[in-house]
Amino acid sequence: MKLCSFTKDGKAGYGLVTDSGIVDLGKRLPEPTLRDLLAADGLARAATFANAPADYAFDAVEQAPVIPNPDKIICVGLNYHAHIEETGREETVNPVLFARYAGSQIGHEQALIKPLESDEFDYEGELAVIIGKEGRRIPEANALDFVAGYACYNDGSVRDWQKHTHQFMPGKTFAGTGAFGPWMVTADEIPDPTTLHLQTRLNGEVVQDTGLNLLVTSIPRLIAYCSTILPLLPGDVIVSGTPGGVGARRKPPLWMRDGDVCEVEISSIGTLRNPVKAEA
Repeated sequence: MKLCSFTKDGKAGYGLVTDSGIVDLGKRLPEPTLRDLLAADGLARAATFANAPADYAFDAVEQAPVIPNPDKIICVGLNYHAHIEETGREETVNPVLFARYAGSQIGHEQALIKPLESDEFDYEGELAVIIGKEGRRIPEANALDFVAGYACYNDGSVRDWQKHTHQFMPGKTFAGTGAFGPWMVTADEIPDPTTLHLQTRLNGEVVQDTGLNLLVTSIPRLIAYCSTILPLLPGDVIVSGTPGGVGARRKPPLWMRDGDVCEVEISSIGTLRNPVKAEA
């Protein structure tokens, strides 16, 4: 099952994505947002509308981040060996974590914003893990039971601001730099995320290409580790890390520019597509 969030005529909504379009679940269920649906353990109720007629064509609404209002977005850095090698850093025993704010996110087909303050706007294709039920100190052995689904993510990075200090946050949460979509595929359709394949393309050129089996810290361990720090809640997002091939480490560097198009495709999920627009 595919679920998305959107706005239509200025009103926020969420729905079930079918071959014919979007079934508006906000009109049919009491929960006002997709995050609320997850918190109410409502995926089974949503699935009952799988054969309902579509209310809107997919491209007739403005796509929002899959979860527009998560309690937290936990991003993982340096989680592929190839990316660690290209950055010249050393592998750490525990995952490198930083936070991204919900207000920095956009949806599928919305413009990634290259900020006025920088010309070093980089792509980072990643798998987003969406939490489906609350848990604290979740055992690694059953961590995947807490996953509601998976989506594509572009953790757009403003590299010079990222390097201002030892902390990643300044370059990782500029407005309009993180793309999240096009939808969430529920975990029942992806029992083993290590079988997925990720590819990032900039203007049609493949710039990142990897299997999710190459993650340094696995998704179950990420869930266990993050839930030790504080409870994970329905709708929380763990952005699991980017592979090698980022623009900053190419010679010459490859930055996203006004008019570019960046795509993040993950097998069994779909393709997140975003044009790039320079901030005026």
